[in-house]
Amino acid sequence: MADHYLCFHGHFYQPPREDPFTGQIPREPGAEPYHDYNEKITAECYRPNAMLGNFEMISFNIGPTLAAWLDKYAHETYDRIVQADRNSGNAIAQSAHHTILPLARRRDKIAQVAWGIASFEHRFGRKPSGMWMPETAVDYETLEALAAAGLTFTVLSDEQVTGDTGGRAGPYRVKLGAGRSITVFVRDRFSSNQLSFDMDKFPNTKVWAEQALASRGPGLVLIAADGETFGHHCRAGEHFLHNVLLRDAPALGFQITSLTHYLADHPPQSEIEIREMTSWSCMHGVARWVTGCECTPGDGRWKGALRRALDNLSGEIDLVYTAEVHSASATVGAWPLRDAYIAVVLGQMDGPAFLAAQGLDSLPTPVANRLLTLLQAEFYRQRMYASCAFYFEELTRAEPRFAIANAARAVSLVKEATGEDLSRGFHRDLSVAVSSRVSVTAADLYDAIMAAAQASSLTKQ
Repeated sequence: MADHYLCFHGHFYQPPREDPFTGQIPREPGAEPYHDYNEKITAECYRPNAMLGNFEMISFNIGPTLAAWLDKYAHETYDRIVQADRNSGNAIAQSAHHTILPLARRRDKIAQVAWGIASFEHRFGRKPSGMWMPETAVDYETLEALAAAGLTFTVLSDEQVTGDTGGRAGPYRVKLGAGRSITVFVRDRFSSNQLSFDMDKFPNTKVWAEQALASRGPGLVLIAADGETFGHHCRAGEHFLHNVLLRDAPALGFQITSLTHYLADHPPQSEIEIREMTSWSCMHGVARWVTGCECTPGDGRWKGALRRALDNLSGEIDLVYTAEVHSASATVGAWPLRDAYIAVVLGQMDGPAFLAAQGLDSLPTPVANRLLTLLQAEFYRQRMYASCAFYFEELTRAEPRFAIANAARAVSLVKEATGEDLSRGFHRDLSVAVSSRVSVTAADLYDAIMAAAQASSLTKQ
């Protein structure tokens, strides 16, 4: 069956866990015996998959924040993953901070895509051809941002598209504005979710492979799931994946491929359309990350209130930042400058060298310092939109706290740079976000975060 192909795509991601004021990762309850979940999941998933050689057989993306942590704290595993891509060319990019892109402003979509591409090139030493969108959340403006950045394909789930797919993965062409188009692969939702949530119900990999693959017609079958499925969420899942790819699927006549390689030999022949404002993990579209929905139990109104607070703060930070850029230079654009700032984040150059590369080397030192501090504030403003802040049911979990902490860090940097204090309005907006389980507001969390930051600062003195 030379015309039968199978691709597994693993979406590997962890949010940044560092305290934005100290740069240290706190000990995380539940990760025992490890210090934090990055260490735990590396031991259970990333390292075993790397050791087995699975990254050379699957299509995959490594979130930029996870790649940065692996590079620093689990370098042997990181090296094996990078080498796997050098051997196979299977990796694709991911936007920078796991922001739900359809909910982001256009200029933030562009920044997240640009930072994701730059991070990929920094790690893998080549340009990516495809990009994973967090939670596969999609709208046409996001696809246009990908295409404008030179990316050629992405991945969606079958419930997110309309058109005659016949249950096949494609690839398919999606028309965009201005005569552009982008290629979309469509994952098999049933089989992907079956592995993600019911892997342990199968007595062995051969049973799953025969059930999922034996009756398939020609073309590509795409299984796409969180990479952490294979070893963390499902114990010994890395061996399940390895056996399917190395033994069971080939025994059924399937060639193992990656999205990049399959597209090179099989360009899209037909068109589909997307269902805007949809994702693979919320049956209500993207409501899970906006207003709350039945995907999480309880009263989720805090999600809308928290997002409004972050959006209002974003607008205030952007006003301060753009005013500073316009004052410093009549020729440099605020948003291209912010897009390029990823070079500093990645450690490719320091602040003064960055400004020089942007034609701003003649700025007076106080002006240069203000601008660099505000660019740092913009970086933390991007981080506060990580999707996990809104994914779960409870405001007082670590994930919403992390979003608020990054916002607090951005507020502190703006004050440091300009003397302007944005905390009062932000605190007011946060007070509207109320936990449905305990008598705590997001403003209370902000106060606790700031108190801890001040205590840490005094300790260092």
